Amino acid sequence: MKKLALISVSDKTNIKEFAGELVELNYSIIATGNTAKVLNEAGVEVTEISSLTGFPEIFEGRVKTLHPKIFGGILFRRDNSNDQRQAEENGILPIDIICVNLYPFVKTAEDPNSSLDKIIENIDIGGPSLIRASAKNYKYVSILTNPQQYGSFLSELKKGDVSESTRKSLAVAAFSHTAFYDTYISNFLEKKFDIPSMHIRINYPKEKVLRYGENPHQQAALYGNFHEYFEVFHGKEVSYNNILDLVAAVELVEDLGENSCAIIKHQNPAGAAIGTDLFDAYVKALKCDPVSAFGGIVTFPGIIDEKPAQKLNEIFLEIVCARGYTEEALKILTKKRDRRLLRQLKPVSNEKIVYKNIPGGVIVQDADRIILNENELKVVTNKKPTKEELEDLKFAWTISKHTKSNAIVFAKDKAALGVGAGQMSQVDSVKIASLKAEEHGLDLNNSVAASDAYFPFADGLLAIIKCGATSVIQPGGSVRDNEVIEAANQNNISMVFTGIRHFKH
Repeated sequence: MKKLALISVSDKTNIKEFAGELVELNYSIIATGNTAKVLNEAGVEVTEISSLTGFPEIFEGRVKTLHPKIFGGILFRRDNSNDQRQAEENGILPIDIICVNLYPFVKTAEDPNSSLDKIIENIDIGGPSLIRASAKNYKYVSILTNPQQYGSFLSELKKGDVSESTRKSLAVAAFSHTAFYDTYISNFLEKKFDIPSMHIRINYPKEKVLRYGENPHQQAALYGNFHEYFEVFHGKEVSYNNILDLVAAVELVEDLGENSCAIIKHQNPAGAAIGTDLFDAYVKALKCDPVSAFGGIVTFPGIIDEKPAQKLNEIFLEIVCARGYTEEALKILTKKRDRRLLRQLKPVSNEKIVYKNIPGGVIVQDADRIILNENELKVVTNKKPTKEELEDLKFAWTISKHTKSNAIVFAKDKAALGVGAGQMSQVDSVKIASLKAEEHGLDLNNSVAASDAYFPFADGLLAIIKCGATSVIQPGGSVRDNEVIEAANQNNISMVFTGIRHFKH
């Protein structure tokens, strides 16, 4: 007696060849309407499900496989005498191979031209039920949900029978398939119907295994759709740390805007600037800390041409990322075989939520996308910043937003001059920033400074003033704000409150 295989697929890739091979292996094919039509037209002998069940497909295909003769054939236990007896009494035949993939809900939902009715109609009902039933009964049933599984499955089947180990792997893949599908539907409908979620459903497929994590003894993998944001088209494979630094760099230049450049090392700015063009921006950014820039990540929000490409080739850089490159630039930059060249495909600032794992779960917050409103800035000192100082203050404030707290950033002419990051006190961050500037011959006299946090005491502000800054921008909000303002007035500098804090942990 021939064995039965059920096929019902939306993605019909290689299905005619797969079904034909099953027929050659003495399987009878049963299929739903559209799949049966495709197979018949290809010359594959097939029986429609309605012929087996004695019940037609109804409601424009909404109901077709939900029948005891189908689910009984999948779910009954072949070595259970009671199941066997009931199957015989009810004319239920065993179905040993199920090949099912689901209505294209994701593709339909992502199409801006799809109506809600069309999207809802692409919620598969029978398909997930077939998949789950088959996966549950993996001891006796093979469930295929992806055309990429067909080749290896047929190779094993031709050798005799499919091992339980293979059926287990197929079952796990099947449950993963329906889990992804249901998660996407839940997330989509919550957003569409504006219903608050009580769960976090992270639904990213594994994109690739990375060489290692932060350190060589840590395993790591990349999940999701990173390739939709960045194209890595030259050089070595990007690492875990490369990706974190890359995102930090791109977020910064997206905030800085046109003709900007960011140089990132360990997720902190080693340099940043806005110039007359990308070359000018890179030259200004590199002056901030050319030593730390070695082995860093450099990003631009525009197209790199020959002139900045030649300058970029003067030192070792892990990654150069831009929106695009001229042919002349690529000829220069690809001479460095190991350096990664990336093309940014879409903005990272579209991401609205930040997740961080903690023991037992995750903590979630909105991404820090707030934009500084110049009209809401509050000058709190007797002295007012000049127009040029105000522009530099806004620039320095943006850099501080992307620097680990406590952050102190000195800047002038829209270029970072010294960055102090990640210290336990603001005074220490000031010391580091000023030492860096001194080390690289940068004069902090008449510069401006930004602090991501308010000054709890006047000591941080006094340390900045001692370095030569003439204007400071900070959130404000300390119980000692009056003391800090008085210190600024006594030293004849201007100070601006933003009312916004930018801690970055």
